[in-house]
Amino acid sequence: MLSIKAKVMALFKIIGIVSVFLVLGFNVEFFSNVLKVYPISIHNIGFLFSLCIVLASVIFIVLTLFSVKYVTKVLLMFVLIVSSLSAYFMDTYHIIIDDTMIQNMLQTDLSESIDLFSFKLILYLFFLGLLPSYLIYKVDIKYYSFFKELLIRLKYIAIAAILIVVSLSSFGKHYSSFFREHKSLRYSTNPTYWIYSSGEYIYNRFLKTKLHFKHIGLDAKIQKHKIPKLIIMVVGEALRADHMSLNGYTKDTNSFLSKDDVLNFSNFYSCATSTAQSVPCMFSIMGRKEYDYDKAQNMDNVLDILNHTNSVKILWRDNNSDSKGVALRVQYQNYKTPKNNTVCDSECRDEGMLIGLDKFVDSTSHKDILIILHQMGNHGPAYYKRSPQAYKKFQDECKTNQLEECSKEQIANAYDNAIVYTDYFLHKAISWLKQHSANYKCGLIYMSDHGESLGEGGVYLHGLPYWVAPQAQKHIASLMWFDDNLSKDVDVYALKHKLSSKYSHDNLFHTLLGLFNVQTQVYDKKLDILAK
Repeated sequence: MLSIKAKVMALFKIIGIVSVFLVLGFNVEFFSNVLKVYPISIHNIGFLFSLCIVLASVIFIVLTLFSVKYVTKVLLMFVLIVSSLSAYFMDTYHIIIDDTMIQNMLQTDLSESIDLFSFKLILYLFFLGLLPSYLIYKVDIKYYSFFKELLIRLKYIAIAAILIVVSLSSFGKHYSSFFREHKSLRYSTNPTYWIYSSGEYIYNRFLKTKLHFKHIGLDAKIQKHKIPKLIIMVVGEALRADHMSLNGYTKDTNSFLSKDDVLNFSNFYSCATSTAQSVPCMFSIMGRKEYDYDKAQNMDNVLDILNHTNSVKILWRDNNSDSKGVALRVQYQNYKTPKNNTVCDSECRDEGMLIGLDKFVDSTSHKDILIILHQMGNHGPAYYKRSPQAYKKFQDECKTNQLEECSKEQIANAYDNAIVYTDYFLHKAISWLKQHSANYKCGLIYMSDHGESLGEGGVYLHGLPYWVAPQAQKHIASLMWFDDNLSKDVDVYALKHKLSSKYSHDNLFHTLLGLFNVQTQVYDKKLDILAK
């Protein structure tokens, strides 16, 4: 009887050991953040110890609830492996694994995933994930009958719950401030927060009641005009405003654009802090505060409304992962492959998206034209890959995706070299437009999808929840250029007096409608940057 009890107890001992192991080995980021608020002192030491007990007890309860016969080993191994990867990304880049980040990961293609691969990641995966998973695999777990095991399971859950209650009551003042004033701390708990976020993502994407597609702007129309418009809209990637020399940055990152008479918007902000959210948001009628991803995916965006007019020919070329659902109903071309993009070395370059556009223009008969070019831009963390050798203006640069191994200056150099290449790319796009000014009114709009953290405060990359994200992830680069004919239509003289006004992705939907003179009830002149 004792031997049977010992074997059965092994199930809950394994779960207990795994729970403690997860707290102590996978929560470096969490406890680092906690210690910034509650530093080690005689007043905090008890609370910090109780916090370990609470987190381990919560993990124990969650794992116990889902550990059923023939599933326990698989569950524990899965949690360890995923948590090891989560620990790596949180410890290295100080990101938060929420539902938006999970969406970003699932939408990341293979080449972008390779940029995140490193020897350090292998170490995390092996020592925190694979090795303990192998040890669990070798353990022989035996079970009681259903009802007896249920009673034992309830007993251990009750013990864990009591530990939580005792801890909370013993350090009530600490936990009161922890939950009310420092809510963001719990976002870095591992694995509890990624488990919660995964459930939220699964519910929102697969279990939530599906929305019917909503058509808007069906009344859209454009009055015929003598000279058609040719507009290039460049969707940038991870370009923060304060690294543009057009905005006063001390390093010359915009030597081409500074000579192109562009209209630079110095006070522009993104809708979100990730591509998966920002790109569909910027083309949606919904502003940042009311934006909902599911609604946006099931509603006409500004490209659809331009299509409703039957007067605008639209082309989306993509050198990033994809259009995030924006270009599902317009002509789309993937330029991240050498099959289409003829300018590829270690990777396909943004300037390759300009090649062959003449044929597209020539095939369009007296219609307005909108061409969207979705950049690779400043996609991190391997910034050094984003600029060809000829545009590596700043030396020396960080030549690894392990940003924490580089100095802030090296990271900035690699990031800024990518901006230098974007500067050239935009200049080349403007030069291409100038060649068509005899037959079209030409213009270019550039807008980054979000910004980027480069190690300030120990934070890297992007994707933090908007309300806690630093300015670097939200304050973005944005500019426009118009030829002489189109400059008269948009009143560039008046626009120059508004360049420092605060704008955001909320303005793009109405600005594009206004630029093409679309008449529709969904157009809001107050949000049109170019409205006279």
